[in-house]
Amino acid sequence: MLVTGAGGMVGSYLPEVFSDMELTLTDIVGGFTPLDLRDPRAVMEIIRSVDPEAVLHLGAATDVDRCQQEPEWAYQTNAVGTQNVALACLAQGAALVYVSTAAVFPGDKPEPYIEFDDPRPANLYGRSKWIGEQIVTSLLPRSYIVRAGWMIGGGSKDKKFVGKITRLILDGKNPIQAVNDKWGSPTYAKDLLKGIRALLGTGYYGLYHMANQGSCTRYDIACAIREILGRKEISVAPVSSDCFPLPAPRGRSEAIRNLKAELLGLEPMRPWREALREYVQAELVPILAGR
Repeated sequence: MLVTGAGGMVGSYLPEVFSDMELTLTDIVGGFTPLDLRDPRAVMEIIRSVDPEAVLHLGAATDVDRCQQEPEWAYQTNAVGTQNVALACLAQGAALVYVSTAAVFPGDKPEPYIEFDDPRPANLYGRSKWIGEQIVTSLLPRSYIVRAGWMIGGGSKDKKFVGKITRLILDGKNPIQAVNDKWGSPTYAKDLLKGIRALLGTGYYGLYHMANQGSCTRYDIACAIREILGRKEISVAPVSSDCFPLPAPRGRSEAIRNLKAELLGLEPMRPWREALREYVQAELVPILAGR
C-alpha cells in the first residue's frame, strides 16, 4: 500500500495498524519518500513504480482558516492533488481510499449526519474536500471515501485541541475555557486506520462515515480529559465560540454517524470517551511527563 501524507497525525499509526503490509510512506516533509501531490508527473511516476494494490490518500491541506484565506492553496492540494492521485490509481489499477471530513456538511442538522445527507460545506476547506470526493467518485469505481470527524491522536505531533488541553491541565492552568456551542464526533486516528483496514478487506466500495461513537462539544472533551488526568481542582469554563473569532465559518455541528458501516454489519467503532482515555493515558501522558 502506498500512503500519501504519511507524516501527519494519522500516519503515526500506520506501522502499527498495517504491520504485516509492505508500505510506501510518502510526504513533502523529511523522513518519508518525497512526494508533492500537486505535481501530476511525480504522482503518476511513483504509483507506477511502486504498483500498489491500494493507495491510502491522507495528504491534504487541513488548515481550515488558511484554506478560507487562500482558496487556491486549498484547491491545489485537496482538489487537483486528489485528481492527480485518482488518475494515477486509474492508470495503474489500484484501489483508492480517500480520507475526507465531516466538514462537508453545513452544520445545521440537530442529529448526526449520515452518508445519505446532502453535503453543503460551511467553509472553503470543507468545499475543497467535497470536490475531492466528487473527483474520486467520477474517476474510480474501486474507491472508498471515508469521512472522519474531529481528529485526535498523533502523540508528540499533537498540536490540536486534545494535545493543547492536556498540556494546559498538566501545567496547572486554571481556569481553562472551552467552547460549548459547536458539536462534533471525535475520531481517534488509530481507530480510523483500523476501520479502513477492515473496510479494505470487504470490497464494499463507496462512501462511509468513520468516527468514534457519540457526539460532544469541545467543552465535553476538556472535562473528560480533566477527569482522565484526575485533576478535579482545574476549572473548565464553558464559553461561546464567539470568544474565539476565526477567519473560516464553522457550522453548529460536524457530528456524524457511521450508518453505512452499521447497515453492512461491520464492527462498530468504540465510544469516543473510551478512545480518548486510551490516547491520553497511553500516549500523551508518557510523552508530556518527559518534557
